[in-house]
Amino acid sequence: QLHLVESGGGLVQPGESLRLSCTISRHTLDYYGVGWYRQAPGKEREGVSCLEISDGATYYADSVKGRFTISRDNTNDTVYLQMNSLKPEDTAVYYCAADYLVTTALAMCVMNPDNLDYWGQGTQVTVSS
Repeated sequence: QLHLVESGGGLVQPGESLRLSCTISRHTLDYYGVGWYRQAPGKEREGVSCLEISDGATYYADSVKGRFTISRDNTNDTVYLQMNSLKPEDTAVYYCAADYLVTTALAMCVMNPDNLDYWGQGTQVTVSS
């Protein structure tokens, strides 16, 4: 069983940065993938960026490529999403999720989110001037 807790959301202006944190209540994450997803009002939840724990492979949605970076700190069991050059269209609730026996980061990010094993509670990110 995993527990995921997100933090770091907030209100920022376009062009600014935020770093989201996902603290995971499990030290051994072999064979897991961890990803960040977002859901804007009236839209479906979408995969933003995913990470394969085993080899560090990553995937980014085209809409965030070059602006967002996913990373992991092994010392405190935390996965981060560094978000730079934020745009109003990045406004959404951001969720951290984990899935067991992930094949690839790409597969995790594009699969039906309903099939993922574990979810955090979400954190709001609002980009507005």
